[in-house]
Amino acid sequence: QVQLVESGGGLVQAGGSLGLSCAASGSIFSIIVMGWYRQAPGKQRELVAEVNSGGSTNYQDSVKNRFTISRNNAKNMLYLQMNNLKPEDTAVYYCYAAGLDRLVSGYDQWGQGTQVTVSS
Repeated sequence: QVQLVESGGGLVQAGGSLGLSCAASGSIFSIIVMGWYRQAPGKQRELVAEVNSGGSTNYQDSVKNRFTISRNNAKNMLYLQMNNLKPEDTAVYYCYAAGLDRLVSGYDQWGQGTQVTVSS
């Protein structure tokens, strides 16, 4: 089984910065894609950014040029640097990973989520 544990997040004023980290552990053979999703109250969970094992990235339009996603494949770590935060970025942020476990079976897994609150 694969586990994801997020850290970071918290409360910041608009225009400020925060960093999120996600550690993947367990029966991991490969991680094909890792990403960050967020869910605001009363809204659906949405993709923020994702990165594949080759380093290709994809961002939601609203966070382009403000957020940077990165991963350390050797350590099975995922990061999200968030700059120039806006109140509309307030949400619970979830780490996501999909790949193959050591039995060469596919998995997709979510972290428990971490709250990011941006005050105006």
